[in-house]
Amino acid sequence: MTRALVAEFDDADRFIAALKVSRAEGLEPVDALMPFHIPEAAKFLAGRSPPIRLIMAIAGFGMAILAYALQWYSAVVAYPIDSGGRPLNSWPIFVLVPFEVGILAASIAGFIAFIVGSGLPRLHHPLFAYPGIERTTQDRFFVLVARGDSDDADDRARRILFEAGAVSIGACEA
Repeated sequence: MTRALVAEFDDADRFIAALKVSRAEGLEPVDALMPFHIPEAAKFLAGRSPPIRLIMAIAGFGMAILAYALQWYSAVVAYPIDSGGRPLNSWPIFVLVPFEVGILAASIAGFIAFIVGSGLPRLHHPLFAYPGIERTTQDRFFVLVARGDSDDADDRARRILFEAGAVSIGACEA
């Protein structure tokens, strides 16, 4: 949970100006809610990309190595069968299953990382209780700015957002 100030704007130009000013003044915009997509808004939001690629790579390669090791162990150590003088460790035969299992594991891990990283299992967000937040789907723009540790920092953030054209500012857990 992040403590945030919620600033409401009735105009897209003021909304973008508030994002620019808040970023320039050292405030940290956490999120922005808008009734339609504004491409400039994304570059002002502090966001880091989730490590989905790394998670997928670890899961895929790890499962492929595990599948290959399981095939090798069963064919070479646990139940060796000498069929026509062929080597017990015949890697060309063992490659297909680890490839398929690795792709499957990577895709499942990527899907789970996406769901968990985007917070989709959450059925209720505390921001839903903020008064007037439902207007973000109609005609209002909201900026969530991380709150400071002191009251002076909050007052400074409120002053900056009001000067940028905010209609109202309130506090919320986001």
